[in-house]
Amino acid sequence: MALGKDYATQECSIARALEIVGERWTLLVVRDALYGVRRYNDFLVHLGIPRAVLAARLQALTAEGILEKRRYQQSPPRDEYVVTDRGAALWPTLRALGRWGREHLGEEQLRVFRHVSCGTELGSYGECPHCATVVPVADVLMEPGPGLDPEPADPVSRALLTPRRLLQPLETPSA
Repeated sequence: MALGKDYATQECSIARALEIVGERWTLLVVRDALYGVRRYNDFLVHLGIPRAVLAARLQALTAEGILEKRRYQQSPPRDEYVVTDRGAALWPTLRALGRWGREHLGEEQLRVFRHVSCGTELGSYGECPHCATVVPVADVLMEPGPGLDPEPADPVSRALLTPRRLLQPLETPSA
């Protein structure tokens, strides 16, 4: 029996969410957007994703209100993709998925996430153990972890070696 292309018969919020974010590459595009990647070429270079797939994912994420397309240059016209509140709400899911991958696939920690206010590393669920609060995505500082390549080939990965707040626009040499 062939696998269907949607979850129309499922009465489940997970199935409905997968309709939007369950395709290959989609969560990686959202992850990069949370890291501050906004421009088409930066997504393309960092992810190594086929152009047609990236265009389709960005269009779908924009249509679903997860990203917002904004014009940053008129001539020639150029747009960037900014995370909306709906997209930022995916942060706990991505954090949990990354943690699961590290714990169950034996990966070394690639990135460290800290509370901007106090510098404490976030707990398993995005909480600050020191402040006893769940930290909003805009108040998360991302730093390179011990498993991250210190000399990556692409300019986006090199820019992500600098500690930075999530959601802040990433500046690359091509920008």
